Amino acid sequence: MKHPYRIREIAARAGLSPATVDRVLHSRGGVRDSTARAVHQAIADLDRQQSQSGRPFVIDVVLRTSRRFGAAVRAACEAEVPEFAPVPVRTRPHLTDDPVAALDRVGRSRSHGLILLAPPAPEVAEAVSRLGVPVVTLNHDLPAGKRIAHVGVDGFDSGATAAYLVGRLLADRAGDVLLINGRGEREEGFRSVLPSRRLLTAGSSEAGPLRAVLAANPSIRAVYSAGTRGNAAVVSAFAAERRNYDVFVAHGLDQENADLLREHRISAVLHQDLRADLRHACQAILRAQGVLPGPIRSHPSAVHVITPFNVPPAAF
Repeated sequence: MKHPYRIREIAARAGLSPATVDRVLHSRGGVRDSTARAVHQAIADLDRQQSQSGRPFVIDVVLRTSRRFGAAVRAACEAEVPEFAPVPVRTRPHLTDDPVAALDRVGRSRSHGLILLAPPAPEVAEAVSRLGVPVVTLNHDLPAGKRIAHVGVDGFDSGATAAYLVGRLLADRAGDVLLINGRGEREEGFRSVLPSRRLLTAGSSEAGPLRAVLAANPSIRAVYSAGTRGNAAVVSAFAAERRNYDVFVAHGLDQENADLLREHRISAVLHQDLRADLRHACQAILRAQGVLPGPIRSHPSAVHVITPFNVPPAAF
């Protein structure tokens, strides 16, 4: 049974020995059904006591992603969680290059649940299986037995959607596509939909390398920025080379991209509603902890296509 309490706390509440509680929690057998029920009831009582005392539920958020996207997740947590939670909830972000180590630290802390954004590597799945709290995956998913729910968008589908837009907007016009910050599932999805177009790559939006790619390839007519930053620099690089492009598709409705959309310098932005995704994730964890009623469900979300003509009025 998933719980954030020390064995001694549960034992004291249930009137049992720590050794007996340990046997129940780890399903080692050799205990009566009534004893197991007493342990589970003690955990439920501790949950109820905590919610009534006003002590916050702590939800850890482990993120293996860029600093920019990590900051966006943090901001979405701070904006969204207080709006719906019936009890105090505190999110604790961990931006890391080593998700396994971060997961192990969570396992040693007093945590009520985990939201995880990390590639679904076997070692990550194994680290998740060692945790004793409800886990919800964000964007990248794990096998159903490793988590209670999944929320967010699929990277491969996001890249494929971007490629579809680029292909339709270019139509029959000749030209190559510049892929910037391509990596992982987004790039794989993008390449799968545009096999007939020549794709040229740039590892970042830094002015020097990007201008060199543009100078060497006058046939570039479209841009796909697979990351979530630096698009104003891409526009500036084209201007510095006195070059135009017909199509520009990017990710993330931040201040920079909203401005570029309004100026018609970007054709479309693929946007993820992080606030809704994190609300669903926290709700699933609180339901697993018995704080909220209702079923625990996954909420895979759709990619929102934002153009210069439907930028939300309240956006930036």
